[in-house]
Amino acid sequence: MPDRAEAVDVVMARELRLLEPEVRASPERVGALLHPEFHEFGASGRHWDRASIIAALAGITDQESGPITATGMKGVQLAPDVVHLTFDTEHDGSRAHRSSLWRLTAGGWLLYFHQATPFGE
Repeated sequence: MPDRAEAVDVVMARELRLLEPEVRASPERVGALLHPEFHEFGASGRHWDRASIIAALAGITDQESGPITATGMKGVQLAPDVVHLTFDTEHDGSRAHRSSLWRLTAGGWLLYFHQATPFGE
């Protein structure tokens, strides 16, 4: 089994890449990080599948969106092929608690599920 700490570190780095504007703007780069069966419950309450989130992110320009700041990221390897991350984000004045499940595939670690829950002060 891969080293647990190494798996969590790899997944954290991949999660942070998904927050980078240049990655988010590239359907190819986002797609390379998402599992074929990816789905998300967004902070808006909307359910996203892989195709819809790739299309939505590609439509956002740097001018429309400020940077996304992640804090308090923690991870645990639940199984040899599953890592769970939790963290908070702040983006354009909105904050959300976030939870991600990453699965190890033949192509590496891919984001399988993500959920965001808005929160205030």
